[in-house]
Amino acid sequence: MAGERILVVDDNPQNLKLVRVLLASEGYAVETAADAEQALAAVERDPPRLVLTDIQLPGLDGLALTRRLKSDPERRAIVVLAVTAYAMKGDEERMLAAGCDGYIAKPIDGDRLLRLVAEHLRSAAAPA
Repeated sequence: MAGERILVVDDNPQNLKLVRVLLASEGYAVETAADAEQALAAVERDPPRLVLTDIQLPGLDGLALTRRLKSDPERRAIVVLAVTAYAMKGDEERMLAAGCDGYIAKPIDGDRLLRLVAEHLRSAAAPA
């Protein structure tokens, strides 16, 4: 689904660059934000189809960002994937309970990331 807008939210510049380059190489239109406040402003300006958000962000964390997006009727259709180093028992359930549509563990596997993004965009576009 080349051309789809994706917002990547991470306070680590290397992670932002890695994910941006991976997604752009597949033809996605990628915007980045270093924290949840920047992400909310970007969503307000031009809502993306998908948000990849780190869970550990300064200030408002990625789960709080997800809750805000999913509680807004105009934004709840945005696919949100958590990107996190959390991989303990119960973490996936916690992320899904916050409204995330899925999650990707760190360190990031580029092939898996691209596959999950494509799958989630396809399923979000499919008629209900």
